[in-house]
Amino acid sequence: MDARSQSFSLPGRSRIRLSGAVLAAALIATTTFSAHAGDREQARRIHDRLAGVPPSEAVLGIMASQIRSGSAVQAAFTAMEDPAFYDVTLKNFAAPWTNEAMTPFVPLNDYTATVIGLVKDDRDFREVLWADVVYVGDTNLGLPAYSNVNNAHYETLERSSHSLQDALVRRTQSSLNGLPSDATAGVMTSRAASQAFFSAGTNRAMLRFTLVNHLCNDLEQLADVTLPVDRIRQDVSRSPGGDSRVFLNNCAGCHTGMDPMAQAFAYYEYEYDADADPDGNLGRLIYNTTEHPQTGTRVQPKYLINATNFEHGYVTEDDGWDNYWRQGDNRRLGWDNMLPGHGEGAKSLGQELAHSQAFAECQVSKVFRQVCLRDPVDSSDRNQLSTMVSSFQSSNYQLRQVFAESAAYCMGD
Repeated sequence: MDARSQSFSLPGRSRIRLSGAVLAAALIATTTFSAHAGDREQARRIHDRLAGVPPSEAVLGIMASQIRSGSAVQAAFTAMEDPAFYDVTLKNFAAPWTNEAMTPFVPLNDYTATVIGLVKDDRDFREVLWADVVYVGDTNLGLPAYSNVNNAHYETLERSSHSLQDALVRRTQSSLNGLPSDATAGVMTSRAASQAFFSAGTNRAMLRFTLVNHLCNDLEQLADVTLPVDRIRQDVSRSPGGDSRVFLNNCAGCHTGMDPMAQAFAYYEYEYDADADPDGNLGRLIYNTTEHPQTGTRVQPKYLINATNFEHGYVTEDDGWDNYWRQGDNRRLGWDNMLPGHGEGAKSLGQELAHSQAFAECQVSKVFRQVCLRDPVDSSDRNQLSTMVSSFQSSNYQLRQVFAESAAYCMGD
């Protein structure tokens, strides 16, 4: 047979002879089609992962072209122009951080809206824990005003047809909730976080869930029994069940670091009627600027409860905090040496947490899991996470960059 021609048998048809030139053209066309199909498949996967909805044909074509030209990250940014990225993906991404059950099935609130706003505006995401910032619906949308005693503003916005990408605008938190600007601390002083983590209890929950949600470490992972116990409050028994070893080997491990840091929240309370409103849906955040009649200082009474559990324990007199975790095993969290490691109030504590290496690594790992639908499994994944942490930091902590790079990396998954 002539090397320049081959014959093929097709079902139900006679044998067809193709010249070498025609065959070559057919193979080139097939190869080109397959390559383009791969680009389009990857583009569709990126869009699905970021927006949760299929792209239009026009957007798919643009993204496929960007991928062919070696700009998969740019294709991801194109996908993030879809309103669903903000209305669904980011909302579900941040919603579990706003409640103790860590469920995404909660209404839009000021915590979630602020996370979405910081991402869409490409702000330094570290502001989430310390800035005087809250995102609200634009005043021209006819929404109920932002309220300190209900969530109607955000629930109405969520039910509307307005995209959060366009509807959310940045405001100073202090202009809306009555806090002094130096008492604001990003989402930690949002109404939603206050309802979840300042209500009842001892305000330790605010620190614990901030560590879980923004440093990806729970207290058990941070326990260190080698640190001083001098700042542990009176409500912690030194002999639980009559055995001091339980305190020294277990309780102290968490409280030695937690109690000195949670002191930053000493002036905050979430006030609500526990009988008529057990979930605190109509409650409000309170911040003491003057002496409290029960304590004789600005400290909330909850910091002095159960004082007889151990009378010689620490008595909170102000909101001064210290980071004992800068010593011992938890130096691994990568604290910023440009910060002093101590301060007064929630804002400076938020800066301490947000400027840690653990904060940057946590954001990247959460986004990777959200976009790639899995945890890192091998050295290639771990190297990619390390690269994205560096990119996140060099991009002034813009979280959209992390979403884009994660989507580009996992577009073949």
